[in-house]
Amino acid sequence: MNTPLLDHFYMPAEWHPHTCCWIGWPCRAESWPFDLSRVRARYVAVAQAIAQFEPVKMVALADQVEEALQLCGKGIEVMSLPIDDTWLRDTGPTFIIDGQGGLAGIDWQFNAWGENLESLADYQQDAMLAKRLLAHLQIRRYAAPFILEGGAIHVDGQGTVLTSEECLLNPNRNPNLNRLDIEDLLCKYLGIHKVIWLGEGLQDDETAGHIDNLANFIRPGVVVALTCHDKSDSNYAALQDNLHRLRCATDAQGRKLEIIEIEQPAHRDDHNGRRLAQSYINFYIANGGVIMPTFDDPADNAAIASLTKAFSDRQVVPVNTLDIIYGGGSIHCITQQQPVANT
Repeated sequence: MNTPLLDHFYMPAEWHPHTCCWIGWPCRAESWPFDLSRVRARYVAVAQAIAQFEPVKMVALADQVEEALQLCGKGIEVMSLPIDDTWLRDTGPTFIIDGQGGLAGIDWQFNAWGENLESLADYQQDAMLAKRLLAHLQIRRYAAPFILEGGAIHVDGQGTVLTSEECLLNPNRNPNLNRLDIEDLLCKYLGIHKVIWLGEGLQDDETAGHIDNLANFIRPGVVVALTCHDKSDSNYAALQDNLHRLRCATDAQGRKLEIIEIEQPAHRDDHNGRRLAQSYINFYIANGGVIMPTFDDPADNAAIASLTKAFSDRQVVPVNTLDIIYGGGSIHCITQQQPVANT
């Protein structure tokens, strides 16, 4: 069976030019403790912010296409496909290129984050979304033989991937695969040859440690990482351990990493008393822009300043995503970039 690596495909970095950004229209009322109209307004804000920099294409249920078109406004395309939920980073395809004009997509197996959400009754449409979207786009599909969500990986486009042990080594995903098995599959499907493992994710993160809440590459050799300096905070130990791992790591090119630290927002619980997985790292790098989450938190301004300095060549656009966070994710979780193939 051919793999992307054998066919010379690889996942480009998020700052590689995009053809468009894919987003899923909120459709599952049980995901949030308030009316979907409130959530949809925040999705529209994210979509419109991204649309300043690149085309946005929204996937919606057939009976919600017209509403999505009206609310999103001009310049945002809406298409109909069956979905159960809205986290396209995890349910949509991961697009890969070969550097020679070829574009393909990886269809990861999906089991709703290890089937760890008791209220999630069904995810069969989400498990089929990547296959259906790639067929609609007439883009070559690689069916991965293991479970993975797009929010669990972040690449530098030069052979390195960031991920976490809590997520990818969790027995609720691939109980028959060990660390070496996972590394081998990541190499074959992402076209990388170096895995940097962080440890645990944020407290009560429904994804069980997705990397896009913890650390992301912003250019080769440079990582932005979420940190915590309050020793009494429940995220302190995990974030300090992750920071230590990054400081000790080298990338696929043998470089020590430059690390830009961004302090997490203050502890905030949801309606069930679970800590919300708020992270300023959960941003989306668009063509010429960075769309970053804010949370009505005193730390917002410092995070905006840090990312503005880190992305000196891009416009940083803050969007309040506190309502989206109640559903279990943020800006990076709801977006999926489609890279330009011939660059």
